[in-house]
Amino acid sequence: MRVLKFGGTSVGTAERIRTLITLIPSDKPVMVVLSAMAGTTNALVEIANIAAGGKGSKATELVKRMRYNYSLVTQELYESAETRVKANGFTKGIFTEIENILTLSVGVKEERQLLAYGEILSTNLFYLLLQEQGIASTLLNAVDFMRIDKDGEPIMHRIAEKLNWEIQASASQGIFITQGFICRNADGEIDNLNRGGSDYTAAIIGNAIDAQEVQIWTDIDGFHNNDPRFVSNTRPIRQLSFDEAAELAYFGAKILHPATIHPCRIKNIPVLLKNTLEPSNPGTLINATYSAVNIKAVAAKDAITAIKIRSSRMLMAHGFLKKVFDIFDTYKTPVDMITTSEVAVSLTIDNAERLADIVRELEKFSTVEADMNQTIICIVGDFVAEKPGVAVQIFNALRDIPLRMISYGGSSHNISLLVRQEEKIATLQAIQLALNVTQPQPSESVEGYELQCN
Repeated sequence: MRVLKFGGTSVGTAERIRTLITLIPSDKPVMVVLSAMAGTTNALVEIANIAAGGKGSKATELVKRMRYNYSLVTQELYESAETRVKANGFTKGIFTEIENILTLSVGVKEERQLLAYGEILSTNLFYLLLQEQGIASTLLNAVDFMRIDKDGEPIMHRIAEKLNWEIQASASQGIFITQGFICRNADGEIDNLNRGGSDYTAAIIGNAIDAQEVQIWTDIDGFHNNDPRFVSNTRPIRQLSFDEAAELAYFGAKILHPATIHPCRIKNIPVLLKNTLEPSNPGTLINATYSAVNIKAVAAKDAITAIKIRSSRMLMAHGFLKKVFDIFDTYKTPVDMITTSEVAVSLTIDNAERLADIVRELEKFSTVEADMNQTIICIVGDFVAEKPGVAVQIFNALRDIPLRMISYGGSSHNISLLVRQEEKIATLQAIQLALNVTQPQPSESVEGYELQCN
């Protein structure tokens, strides 16, 4: 069985929802994972925030606007009046539920419930379309099988057991439809896998059912070898290893949720990135194959905070780094980059929510400096220690760029650099120009490159 995930722009209009039918392979069964229609999750976040701020009437007006927009979608999506009546009845019930939640005191729990409605709407509308077309299909509710633990990690054995049981119990062995993004947490409440989480859902499902392949359909033709928003003449990459794709996704390539790779890598399930706007384009294949190329791709991750920790206690001492990392563990803040010397440690984080608490704890035994608004530049390629010359090329290319940190040697396929955020574009362009990262190609559309769908 293949798993196909379609993002928000792929289900963004009635026309695109109808197009999905032509993209589903003929060799079934197949699992289809859908995001919310483009703009829906953002609208629900706004509604939740406004309601939480005590402006219930304004939030209700926004709900009415959404309800009207969905009525236009159902009018265009279906051919028969009977199906339109079913769809309008369903959407009316959903928006009534949303309005009922807004009468409560809207907190985190209620916001999570509200956000789940985006995927519930898209999957049910697509299911009704398949019914109208006479195509065998089964709608599976993600909250019935997708569970996460207290740390937000998927409970894989439970997901696999429940999902495979539901698939076997279905009378249809054609198309299975389910929601991306949404799940239940350790307390049994409706929760989600965070923004971009539909990719992750597809990967988790792929792992759980031992899928033949996981396809991620978005609105760009695979990974590009640099950011086309800032660099001209980028080109798609046709193949990446699991490790290379994970590095690029984590360090800023928006096309793929960073957590997607791991569940597929565990069972060696290929991941194929495809473009719904150009389905004939081969996209990017991610698998276990590694091909040695000096510089394969570059990605950038903004909103990084660099922390320098200085202490004479480091000199000839053991246990210092443990004390440092215990603090980050206590405040559940992951570290991205790290460099050390005899008297100082520099590291980076991408979540500064607990920065004040972290700095306070570190200052008990060290001097701490924190610099915000930094950018990590991730350069993926062939950087084995025995291969001379590649690192020198990179540093020569960036001789006019102030480098805050350099991480090299932790991986044979990645060099990470830290620069000020205002230096990001110049850094990407310098790498592109001096190292000839890309070859001149015909101009390609980059619309939606930055968009992260659920």
